[in-house]
Amino acid sequence: MLAPLRRSNSFFPIPLLFFASLAAPSLCLSAPRPQQPTQALSILELKVRADSGDSAARFQLAQFLLTANPSDPGFELAVTWLRSAVAENKPYYGFIFGYLYERGRGVPQDYSTAARYYEAASLRGYAPAENNLGSLYQHGLGVQKDFSKAFELYLASARQADPIAQCNLALMYYKGYGVARNDSEAAHWFQAAADQGEPAAEYYLGFFYFRGIGVPLDYRAAAHWITLAAENGHAAAMHNLAFLYEQGKGLPLNYVCAYAWYSRAVAAGDASSVDRLKNLSQIMTRRQIDQADSLVSQRSIPPQRSSDLSTPASLSLLPNP
Repeated sequence: MLAPLRRSNSFFPIPLLFFASLAAPSLCLSAPRPQQPTQALSILELKVRADSGDSAARFQLAQFLLTANPSDPGFELAVTWLRSAVAENKPYYGFIFGYLYERGRGVPQDYSTAARYYEAASLRGYAPAENNLGSLYQHGLGVQKDFSKAFELYLASARQADPIAQCNLALMYYKGYGVARNDSEAAHWFQAAADQGEPAAEYYLGFFYFRGIGVPLDYRAAAHWITLAAENGHAAAMHNLAFLYEQGKGLPLNYVCAYAWYSRAVAAGDASSVDRLKNLSQIMTRRQIDQADSLVSQRSIPPQRSSDLSTPASLSLLPNP
């Protein structure tokens, strides 16, 4: 089965702030998550096989279009093949073409054309296309901005269990875009996406538990979901997991783990962790810092047991989102 696309550009410009030093997280739209081709064949050979109906060759050509530089040899030939595949009226190939036009990969960037291809695939119920078309309506790219239409498309995709769409739908409910604000529904859809391992959804669900938004306030649940997001490479989650360890909220107070996760966050590009790391180093012993550095170098930070917090502590460091 061909892999769906995941868009990389962020969804809402407003962040859901956990802590005062947290940078805005990126979220939550479809961008490519392609698999690597399994055979070292030339593009011409793949095209010949694809034209004869070889499904493996078609898969590899699609993956090549998602991973290769448009200036690479064979890219134009692969685009030519894709045009013929789109003519077969199969929604996945039209979806890829929409993505290429949206990103300007090998074709001129054209949001209107991207929207047309996405819409054709959406009319056939292709969930990733519904999600990406919803994004265009939400941002007003190639179509008239329409939050209600974006909401409808996200909902249709989310009901087919697309985790990116579920995450986007949750944010629509949280912000009241195209629908009345509903924190419980937002939490429900974040949960659905988080259960499928979507890192951004894990991160936001942790935020909801930390603030008691649409769910009971529960630091241990917050720590659980933030840990999963951090382990899945979400830089803002790494920062916030470090903060939980530093403050002992939902997890035992542990400066070594806090330092290690701040270090991971910095390496992942989270600039807000730099000062936290510096401040923490001033109250740690040399031995603790060496232990943390060892954890980072081993790429293994063992999880700690959740603390028993029957009474929530003060949330004085949390700004209003």
